[in-house]
Amino acid sequence: MLSYTFAHAIDDGQDALVAGRPSTVEDSYDPNAEKGPSVTDQRHRLALSWVTEPKPFARPDLWFEKLFNDWKLSGVITGGSGRPVNPMVSGDPNQDGNDTNDRIPGMSRNSLLGPDYATTDMRLTRRIFLGDHFKLDLVADSFNLLNRDNQRYTITDDGLESNGVQFIQIGNQIGIKYFPAHFQVYSNPFRPNAAYPPRQVQLGLKMTY
Repeated sequence: MLSYTFAHAIDDGQDALVAGRPSTVEDSYDPNAEKGPSVTDQRHRLALSWVTEPKPFARPDLWFEKLFNDWKLSGVITGGSGRPVNPMVSGDPNQDGNDTNDRIPGMSRNSLLGPDYATTDMRLTRRIFLGDHFKLDLVADSFNLLNRDNQRYTITDDGLESNGVQFIQIGNQIGIKYFPAHFQVYSNPFRPNAAYPPRQVQLGLKMTY
């Protein structure tokens, strides 16, 4: 089975990931400023899956049949383009008491694009017949078989985020109420800061009767 999907999702900060919680917006007076790629947006996605169960020997070759038949190999290859990343700034620069919704000045919502993703999962199964009523399956699974380094950004309730900038206050009050401060930009602020799991292998037994 082979499938390819091209899609483009745009919204204004709907609750795509968290049910029953209001949207976290930066400017409640200008809803149009929140319009941008959705947290679920992914332009390209390719999936390939297969199952093969070769039987190289016929019934007359009984010894070879028991040794080389009854194997099953299956797998899934998945690849996709990067997902939108929200360029955030910590420190509450607009001083509204909410430190979870402020973006880097001049950047719009979900305006960054994260790295792409690709993985190969495979399963090898050997079936052993134990009499007329029992079958034993020996199973070996591998996830991310090629051990690809699938980098990503921090996953939050509102999608992928990059806190590459910090708003630092120098003082809380000078004369009248005033908040002198500056923005500190980290080195490589938009570099991915996490990764999806590396190669994982699991073994299992399954009895059928």
